[in-house]
Amino acid sequence: MKDLTPEVSNHKLSDRKKMILRSVIESHINNGEPVGSKYLVSSANIPYSSATIRAEMAELEEMGYLEQPHTSSGRIPTQQGYRFYVDSLMESYKLTGTEIIELNNMLKSKIGELDSILASASKLVASLTNYTSVALKAGNKSDSVKNFSYMLLDSHEFLLVMKMEDGKVVTKQIKTDVELNDRILFKLEQQLNSKLVNLTSKEITLPIMMDVENAMGVESSIVSPAFRAIYETLGNDTESDLKYEGVTKLLDYPEFADVSKIKNVMDMLDDKKGLIELMSDSKNEGVNITLGNEEGTLVDNSALIYRPIKVSGQTLGVIGVFGPARMDYSKVVSTVEYLSEKITSMLSDALPAPSEDGGENEGKEK
Repeated sequence: MKDLTPEVSNHKLSDRKKMILRSVIESHINNGEPVGSKYLVSSANIPYSSATIRAEMAELEEMGYLEQPHTSSGRIPTQQGYRFYVDSLMESYKLTGTEIIELNNMLKSKIGELDSILASASKLVASLTNYTSVALKAGNKSDSVKNFSYMLLDSHEFLLVMKMEDGKVVTKQIKTDVELNDRILFKLEQQLNSKLVNLTSKEITLPIMMDVENAMGVESSIVSPAFRAIYETLGNDTESDLKYEGVTKLLDYPEFADVSKIKNVMDMLDDKKGLIELMSDSKNEGVNITLGNEEGTLVDNSALIYRPIKVSGQTLGVIGVFGPARMDYSKVVSTVEYLSEKITSMLSDALPAPSEDGGENEGKEK
């Protein structure tokens, strides 16, 4: 698995070679055609003669960074060339004000269960990047809750946040007729942490539920939907779930237009196990970039950019983008990074802060 940490290349590239390699790659990303020296002189503002550029491109080809698909045509990047670009040459993309507003509006309107957040994020990422977005929700196999907390969404809706025994975090969006405020929800949080922590679904009995209802008094009607959400969580062991958005966008790219090539892509997407393992096993908490067959998972001439959503050291999900190897890496990286950081921050805010002894505080100070 590759991340964005620069690696030492087998070849020492001069600044001039780096400039030309970057220009070739970015020109190829933009137009999809082989890039020649004349194009670089006229369109890329490279301050060298066409002959000098041709000589440097020939050396870059010998080094394995470029290749010539047809005799007398220009060059295109190899997988090694793309790897060097994303590790060492790529400049960061600054999201536009419009893009940031779209991302923030989506998050504000979709605060709730992780499923709905990931689904909405996936659609927006596919729209902003024009590639296929990938959303992975981590599975849950815990049989008890370690800690309950909440997030007030509006006057009749709140998020019940459950940190499971195995460290995973599960969220359930609950609507109620009760006029909600922090005092009521903090009281519910205290009751749940006092009476339900470390209990399995079989151990959460009707008398326990009645005790909580009695303690809640006039606001007891919020107890039933909360317990229903808890039962659903404890009785619903789930496997990791991988979903895609904008798969048909791949047909816009010549790399996948051939019937046999798009079939290989669809076979790869249908066999989710390999992608789930690749995205779940990431040790890098930042953005990961995997190219082609580096991990034996992707098809040739493709790329996958993804970033885990981690809370309290546990991966809750992953947001990513799949597309051709000549994708706009800078924009995709910035989009994935911004969105995953916002989702992580949002979910982290719903969890109780760790106490000084290493555990979690029983409740929040209101």
